[in-house]
Amino acid sequence: MELITNTVATVGGLVTGVMNFFTDKFLTPPLKATLKYLEEAELKTTKGEIKTFKAKSLWDKSGAVIMAEAAGLSSLKPQLDELGVPLYAVVKEDVGTEVENFRPYFKGEVFLDEKRCFYGPRERKMGLLAFLRVGVWMNGLRAFRKGFMGNVFGEGFVLGGVFVIGQGQQGILLEHREIEFGDKVNVDDVLQAVRKIPQELQSLEKK
Repeated sequence: MELITNTVATVGGLVTGVMNFFTDKFLTPPLKATLKYLEEAELKTTKGEIKTFKAKSLWDKSGAVIMAEAAGLSSLKPQLDELGVPLYAVVKEDVGTEVENFRPYFKGEVFLDEKRCFYGPRERKMGLLAFLRVGVWMNGLRAFRKGFMGNVFGEGFVLGGVFVIGQGQQGILLEHREIEFGDKVNVDDVLQAVRKIPQELQSLEKK
């Protein structure tokens, strides 16, 4: 029985590797964002009175962790709060009740990025290739079991990412780009990057 299990696991891993290798050939490689590019992004609030503002204000004083529809960082919220670094999410569109449906799964403020700056400078779409990747199916199944359906009506094929941005002109300390839907950033890498933000400056800002 153990031999059969090991054989199935080996074959499954081989098939996954081959399919990922094949689909990777057709994926647009990411282009790293610059701080200047992200600073000028115009975001909109998604609760109460709608306001438009420059993204720079999110991290200028305290740094920030910003998710562009990538999942799995809400668990870090208590640790980020201790470090004085806020957690935000940006979405590219609000189709129907998409944002409201997303809120229960995210412990931070959500903003609208209509020009998709946080998905660029080179926007990447997975398209129908997603259905050939085992990881996408597994990630989708996990999300479905948790009750989160995501966006199936709008531009749902656009890949997102995660940014850790330092205070002021400190720069982008971490940039993670999804290689497939549900591709999670390493939370240890996120915390390591956040700890590069000067804590003493954050303490002064809180006073």
